[in-house]
Amino acid sequence: MNEESLISRCDWSFPVPIVYGPGRLQEMGEHAAKLGLTKPLIVTDQGSAGLPFINVLRQALLSAGIDSEVFADVAPNPRDADIALARKSYLEGGHDSVIAIGGGSGMDAGKATALTAHNECDVWQFDYDCDVPSLPADHVFPKLICIPTTAGTGAETESTAMVTHSERGMKLCIWHPDLKPSLTLLDPEITLGLPATLTAWTGIDAMVHAIEAYCVPDYHPMCDGVALEALALIGRWLPSAVEEPGNLTARGGMQVGACLAGVSFLKGLGLVHAISHMVGADFDTHHGLTNAIVLPSVLKFNAPAIQDKLPAMCRALGLPGGDFESLYAAVCQLLDRLSVPVNLAEIGVPAEAARTLAEKAHQDAAAGTNPRVADVATIERLILEAITVGR
Repeated sequence: MNEESLISRCDWSFPVPIVYGPGRLQEMGEHAAKLGLTKPLIVTDQGSAGLPFINVLRQALLSAGIDSEVFADVAPNPRDADIALARKSYLEGGHDSVIAIGGGSGMDAGKATALTAHNECDVWQFDYDCDVPSLPADHVFPKLICIPTTAGTGAETESTAMVTHSERGMKLCIWHPDLKPSLTLLDPEITLGLPATLTAWTGIDAMVHAIEAYCVPDYHPMCDGVALEALALIGRWLPSAVEEPGNLTARGGMQVGACLAGVSFLKGLGLVHAISHMVGADFDTHHGLTNAIVLPSVLKFNAPAIQDKLPAMCRALGLPGGDFESLYAAVCQLLDRLSVPVNLAEIGVPAEAARTLAEKAHQDAAAGTNPRVADVATIERLILEAITVGR
C-alpha cells in the first residue's frame, strides 16, 4: 500500500458504508443529515466521555442543526445493567438513532442499545448462540453509526457486541442479522492522543483477531485474504504507532488494519478470545491486554493444527522463516517491545481462578472455532500456564 493512501480521504462500500481519512469526524453533521438523523444518542464509555473528540462530534452535528445527548455510564467491560440504563436514556430522550463512539466498550454498548431500543426484548434474547428473536413485522432498528477511537476492536462494521451477563459472570456475544451500521467513520486523527499502553494493547487485540480468524479451520477465502492484509498492516505499523505517537501514517495503517481484522473474524475466533472474555468478565481486565498475555500459550497449543497457515502469516509479517518458531518468536519479541506483562498474574488474575474460568471459556462461541479442540481440563492447563508462566 502506498503510504500516502493512509493519510488520504476515501469512501468504501464494503462491508458497510465506510468513510476514512484524517479529519473526517468534522464531517459527521453532513453524514448524519444525509441519513436523516434528527436526535442521536451518543453512547460512549466513561473513559472517553470527557475527551475532545466527543465535543468535536457534537459540534459537527450542531453545525447541521442536529441536537444530541451523551450517555457514558458504561463500564470498561459493559454489563447488561449498563445497556438497560442506555436504553432508558434513549427512550426518555426521544432519540431516533445511536452513534457508538469509543473503544470496544463504547461501541459494544452503543450497538447493544440499538439492538434493544425499539423493542421489548431482554438484551439476552439477542444472544449469538440462541435463535434470532421474533420481532414485529413493522420493527425497525434505529440508525446506527460506529466511530472507533482506538485501532483494535474492529467492532465497527457489524452489530455484534460483547456484554457481561451479571448473573452468570460471563461475557457473551449479542447481535441481530438485520442490524448493520448505516455508516462507519474511521478518522486516524482521533487516535493520535491515545496513550502508548492503550495503543499497544488495542493494537495487539487487532493482531489477535487476524491470527485467530485466519487459523479457524473453515474455508473462507474472503476472510482469509482480509486477515492476512490486516496482519501485514498491523505488523508494519503497530511499533511505529506506539513509539511515534504523532505518526499519522502509522495511526492510519493501524486503523485500517484493525478494521480489516474485525471483518475477518466473521469467520470465527479461538481460545485466546474465549479465555480473555471470561477473564475480563470476572476481573475487569482490559480486553486487548488480556488477549496479548494469553496469545503465546494458545499459539503453542494450536501449533500442531496450524502448520499449513504458518507460511502465509510469516510472509504477511515479513519474516524470513515460515515455521512456527519464526512466528512465535516474532510475536513474543513484539510483546516484549511493547512492554506487555509476561503473565496474567501480573494483572491480578489468581491461579485458583483457572478452573472456573476454564468452565466458562469452554462455553464461549470462540472456543468452538479454535483450530484444535480443547476440553475444560485442557483449557484450565492453558489458563494456568498463562497465569503462572506466560511467554
